[in-house]
Amino acid sequence: MENKLIILLVIILGAIAVAQLVRIYEISSKLRKNAEHEISNRDNNLNGRMMFGFMFLFFAFFIYLMQVYGWTGRGSAASDEGVEMDWLLNLNFVIISAMFFFTNFLLFYFTWKYVRKPGVPAYYYPHNNKLEMIWTVIPAIILAVIIILGLQTWNNLTGPTTPEAEKIELFSKQFDWTARYSGADNTLGLYDYKLTLDNNELALLTTNTIDSSLNNMLYGSTGIRSLQKLLNNRDTIFSDSTLNVLKIDLSRKERLYRFLAQMKEYHNPNLDASAWDDIIQKDTLYLCKGQEYEIVLRAKDVIHSAYFPHFRAQMNAVPGMATRMKFTPNKTTKEMRQEKNDESFNYVLMCNKICGGAHYKMKMIVVVLDRPAYKKWMDGKKKVTFKDQYFPAAAAPTTPADTTAVTMN
Repeated sequence: MENKLIILLVIILGAIAVAQLVRIYEISSKLRKNAEHEISNRDNNLNGRMMFGFMFLFFAFFIYLMQVYGWTGRGSAASDEGVEMDWLLNLNFVIISAMFFFTNFLLFYFTWKYVRKPGVPAYYYPHNNKLEMIWTVIPAIILAVIIILGLQTWNNLTGPTTPEAEKIELFSKQFDWTARYSGADNTLGLYDYKLTLDNNELALLTTNTIDSSLNNMLYGSTGIRSLQKLLNNRDTIFSDSTLNVLKIDLSRKERLYRFLAQMKEYHNPNLDASAWDDIIQKDTLYLCKGQEYEIVLRAKDVIHSAYFPHFRAQMNAVPGMATRMKFTPNKTTKEMRQEKNDESFNYVLMCNKICGGAHYKMKMIVVVLDRPAYKKWMDGKKKVTFKDQYFPAAAAPTTPADTTAVTMN
């Protein structure tokens, strides 16, 4: 409390001192019989020299900060595509820095060079077509070069991958990431949001997951049979609003059930294999140095954004559609730790969209291994595929009577 009073007192006394100094300056001006707007040649020349000196101080601080923090302090890129992107960003920084030095030099130099001189009137220079052409055409050419190079880089980052690229899906929801590796066949299994269950949170599409969803929709604790039984129970009296909600819920689930029955009817069981060998990975994403990756993104609830700062890769994950990006790691986690001299360093996947109250928690550690270590890790995952983890035994098939027993109330 005392410290706050002292600080407040110092501020008040400082304001009073400034006011008194301004008052003294006004009185001294009156004694010199000079108006406030009249500036002496001595003061003009002093201001001009001070502005020119400030220019050198200004540039010195800029160079110092660039030496200490580098190009925004982002460090070296850890992917092949990141190296290309850094080159383009550095080119932009070079152009911006050159224009920064050039324009600010002219600003401070002209302040010193053309300081007011006694008897020399200001020169009125209204227009010059050549100058207009120079500062219109040159920036246009520079911007055109930047835009063309930027489009080329963007097309390369979002273009098709090579056949050797490994496919990984990143599934986002509030507030975590789940990775799905494409398995031995390097083909990601199909999915359908209507198949989302506790044992199938990624909604993968197989014969078993369809059967499980049909069974859950019909016989689950809040399924069709339970709702029908509840509505047909004459011993229970509902308010009109509650009754309306229950009927709407029942109608919605009956429609979903028919969609699932049609899905089962037209599903090709041969497609199951592409989903069964997929590997579901949480908490940590393992990647291989020198391996090209095609990353497919999905979102369950709101827009998220997969951001790999060290790989210079980012793409939005949008509900209802799949997006994609690609990159090739070029440094293992161990190599980057040595480069940074930081044994606790880890690559990270973050969400770069404010997706809710716990957005700050939406991170995933990324570990880049060399090829032998990655192969060893992947070999250890061959027995924990989607089928092994979630459907070790085939689900009981839904009877033909079940698929036709649902009728609208």
